[in-house]
Amino acid sequence: MSLLKEIVDSYMQKVSGIEEHCDRCLKTERWGGSVVLMVVDAAFTSIGLNYFTAVVPKVMEFNKKFVENGTIKNLKDLAKADVNELRNVWRNKRSWIIAKDIAAYLSTIGDDKSALRTWARNADLENWRKDSIGMINGVGLITFQYLRMMGGVDTVMPDKIVKRVINGILEKAGYEPVSDNMEFVKKAKEVASTCGYGPIQLCWMTWLVQPEGKMIRMEKYSSILSKI
Repeated sequence: MSLLKEIVDSYMQKVSGIEEHCDRCLKTERWGGSVVLMVVDAAFTSIGLNYFTAVVPKVMEFNKKFVENGTIKNLKDLAKADVNELRNVWRNKRSWIIAKDIAAYLSTIGDDKSALRTWARNADLENWRKDSIGMINGVGLITFQYLRMMGGVDTVMPDKIVKRVINGILEKAGYEPVSDNMEFVKKAKEVASTCGYGPIQLCWMTWLVQPEGKMIRMEKYSSILSKI
């Protein structure tokens, strides 16, 4: 067994059961299957606040105030929603413009779930800046990859936590860390394949293995993971 696989296995053992969450993501079934909530999640996440303490509670609040009562039923509704009303939940105007622009584009493809999955399947990582969603102001490679993952593509988003953990694993195994985001995505997929995991499993592991207080996130947020 290679040293790289030994190290990756030791991390993955800390997040036993991660496959369930990754499978739900790849089936576009996060947030109860609501693509509206997935898009809002991605738009909130794009500004870099703590996911579990800042983003998740606000997506839940948005769901309660706008989705559950039927005000926003689908992506078309989100695209037409009043930004000022939406800001009662989340103050950051930029996030809402990103969400609305993504929703507006996806709603031209078809119904919510098939639209996200069709786009994700056809989106070209190499030319992501020329993509209809990649060109939206405020959508970077990390958000682009996050949306592709929720649309069913088994890949990695090169955010700072993912890069820190996977580069740390590479260094422990005697390899050079990778700083360039595009090259990092390729390297992470290679590491996952070599060690017998899906890229998305490696990605989720890096988030859920993070300590918060005396527990890792996988344990601390176990009660809400199945809902999101």
